[in-house]
Amino acid sequence: MNIRKRILADDPALAALWERSVRATHDFLGEDDIDLLFYLVRDTYLPALDVWVLENPDQTPAGFIATDTDTVQMLFIDPDFRGQGVGRRLLDHVTRPLLKVDVNEQNPQAHGFYLHYGFENIGRSETDGQGRPFPVIHMRLKAL
Repeated sequence: MNIRKRILADDPALAALWERSVRATHDFLGEDDIDLLFYLVRDTYLPALDVWVLENPDQTPAGFIATDTDTVQMLFIDPDFRGQGVGRRLLDHVTRPLLKVDVNEQNPQAHGFYLHYGFENIGRSETDGQGRPFPVIHMRLKAL
């Protein structure tokens, strides 16, 4: 499995992967939330962020990570590849001092993944980045 920089032609496949992953892990989101976020991910977030794709031997994406400066903005794994080290490999690829991430409180699997990787909780907000009522846990990678 190869990690490479995102290209524009990846966006439809990455948005589809995002949707499959969200449907498998974000059961607190309704259809309207997913529909709204799908277009934001595809048309706004992917083009604006530094995105790395871990691709399968057949060159389809198994997962992707999107960052800006010192923050993981998105880390999504195809449900067929969860638990196989894809998330760890992507995080290893972008890890740097003071790396931060916000995790939906209602997604305990993701929170546990980041804790296991070495992140620590540093705060909490009652709403997500868009001001919606989805609590977020703020985390930072522990100093080595």
